[in-house]
Amino acid sequence: MTTVQPGGGSMVRRILLGSQLRRLREARGITREDAGYAIRASESKISRMELGRVSFKERDVADLLSLYGVDDGGEREALLGLVREANKSGWWHSFNDVLPGWFQTYVGLEEAAALIRTYEVQFIPGLLQSEEYARAVFGQSRPVISEEEVERRVSLRLRRQKLLTEGASPRLWAVIDEAALRRPVGGPEVMRGQVQYLIDVAEQANVVIQVMPFRFGAHAGESGAFTILRFPEQDLADVVYLEQLTSALYLDKRDDVDAYIQVMERLCVDSLTPERTIDLLASILKER
Repeated sequence: MTTVQPGGGSMVRRILLGSQLRRLREARGITREDAGYAIRASESKISRMELGRVSFKERDVADLLSLYGVDDGGEREALLGLVREANKSGWWHSFNDVLPGWFQTYVGLEEAAALIRTYEVQFIPGLLQSEEYARAVFGQSRPVISEEEVERRVSLRLRRQKLLTEGASPRLWAVIDEAALRRPVGGPEVMRGQVQYLIDVAEQANVVIQVMPFRFGAHAGESGAFTILRFPEQDLADVVYLEQLTSALYLDKRDDVDAYIQVMERLCVDSLTPERTIDLLASILKER
């Protein structure tokens, strides 16, 4: 039985519970179809439960535990307690009015991660955006959104950034294509503030920033932006997050994750070192 870290977040608890239910089912040689029948649900629902992508009903989990032969009172109570914890709402649910369902999953995973590695091409990563830069990004949204919604989205982004300074902060390792630094989002003044913000936040012990310079030419990040999330719980596989216009992909199969890890490692080797990145940022400030 895995112990969940305090403050790990409801999302990670759902994933933990789902992975344990999957192992219990497979150990008994029970199909997803048969498990679904036992709780009056479909095979696809069992699949979503095991991936931690839906909320859990305590009755359903209790029935599955009986089906899987989990009779020990202590083990059953530990798993059912995990159900109750997993169903608690995270802080981000107060932003439901501006937070798409597919992105709520990411925010929950981000909140639970121990290491966040991200590569960005067009924009500065969200966790590293200044308030003015974020406002400029949302102000260019298509379709156009109201000023009130822009401010709500900015507030959400700033709330996410507290992750890096409060509590058991994860380590953030960001590789940013030079194109994102040269693109004048919000105009020269906003970009000056954003570049200075990057210089300042890079001083935090848990933040590493590297720039992939133009002069390098073609590089390993040809497939575009992505984020890799690693969790403190050993039972949880790394997750690769790929954002699209109206949805997102979450990859956790070993082969897929390994491919992205290799790309990230290559990007880190080929990009400017953190020290030379600061030098480049400082030179961009002088240019502007």
